[in-house]
Amino acid sequence: MTEPSRRSGSGTPLSGARVLVTRNPERSTALVEALSAAGALPVLLPLIDFERAPDQHALDVACDALAAGAFDWLVASSATTIHVLIGKAKERGLGLGRLIPAATRIAAIGPATRRLLEAEGLTVALSPAGEQSAAGLLDVWPGGGRVLLPQADIAAPALAEGMSAAGSAVTALTAYRTVDYPAAPERRLAVPAEDTDAGPQPPSYSLLTPESAAAEMAAGAIDAVIAASPSAARRIAALTPPAACRLVAIGRSTADQAAALGLPVAAVAAEPTPEGLVAAVAKALNPP
Repeated sequence: MTEPSRRSGSGTPLSGARVLVTRNPERSTALVEALSAAGALPVLLPLIDFERAPDQHALDVACDALAAGAFDWLVASSATTIHVLIGKAKERGLGLGRLIPAATRIAAIGPATRRLLEAEGLTVALSPAGEQSAAGLLDVWPGGGRVLLPQADIAAPALAEGMSAAGSAVTALTAYRTVDYPAAPERRLAVPAEDTDAGPQPPSYSLLTPESAAAEMAAGAIDAVIAASPSAARRIAALTPPAACRLVAIGRSTADQAAALGLPVAAVAAEPTPEGLVAAVAKALNPP
């Protein structure tokens, strides 16, 4: 039997819904703000964190080569990668716009990545037309050229392999490591908190531990959980079966990972943005 809508008749799309956000607080502000505006009660469970890449020498060599014009393309697959490059530019007394030569074209996946680049005064020459993913970028990739691809240590090889198959000479290297939250303080990758329109007071939320989140999901006290990456989906699966909790994925690769782990996906965000995720949560909790 189909479960009835939990939110029908409410004044806002998510009125009273408890939605679990599996991001760090400093990376959750915009999403928490959007959920709260839709009437939800956000609760946070940080599952993943980021550490500096172990091989800083290789990263430094690549950045020096980038600044010297050795690459035709810089492919930015995440906002975290851009934060790493901004840090490397600062180490050299430069802005990111000077680390990346004007002749080097930039390809970016995701609106957050594009916004960071544009905030640094850079132009994004190429991004996926539809699905914001490695597969989406490969669909529009022109082929050829020398490519620098800094990425997470757990990044799938599909993007590098696809560009290589299209005739590009790809230099792929680890820009950062993805680890369980919290990262070791001495290795933690410091990322600035999000800039939002929330005003002087940040949006409110409850912060859960893995144990309390697992207990609340098992008890049906969480209406929806948002998986914002494939690695977050893996960690959600390790907590507990979601029971009646609806799983919402930020994109197709995250949904595929959840499905591979046996987690039913109630909705996939059309866009990997706070607004896209709120719409997906609303769809998950108010099925047609």
